[in-house]
Amino acid sequence: MSRSNKLVLLFLAVSILSISALAESNYSVNLSADKFLGNYLVNQSGFTLYYFSDDGSASGVSTCYDDCASKWPPFYAEMITVPDSLRTSDFAAITRTDGSKQTTFKGWPLYFSSRDQAPGDIYGNGREDNLWHVVDPQDQPQLI
Repeated sequence: MSRSNKLVLLFLAVSILSISALAESNYSVNLSADKFLGNYLVNQSGFTLYYFSDDGSASGVSTCYDDCASKWPPFYAEMITVPDSLRTSDFAAITRTDGSKQTTFKGWPLYFSSRDQAPGDIYGNGREDNLWHVVDPQDQPQLI
């Protein structure tokens, strides 16, 4: 193998390792972006976080249990770490009626969608009569 081929392979290997390192996050909550939706919240693995419109009338208490919670698993991170573009103070935890914990953003309980199979998927947005939404940190509705 020629020296120039070895250099190209070395460059490719370093590039791949750099991209992998950038893709992984030390944050428990981070931002992702979609050309149509704009910025939205994701967990440390890049899975989209959602809010449920029906939780708004419950003043930040989760109303999603049983079959709903199997389709929309609650998100919980014990320690919230965020990039500079987000504020840790916007996050808190609630105790669900089943005793488990759930992370909230500006009072809204956060969920995953069982439809999302890979980081970056947003298949839950607008589902079930448009009651489920990605969390846009700049345009999150106020709780009722």
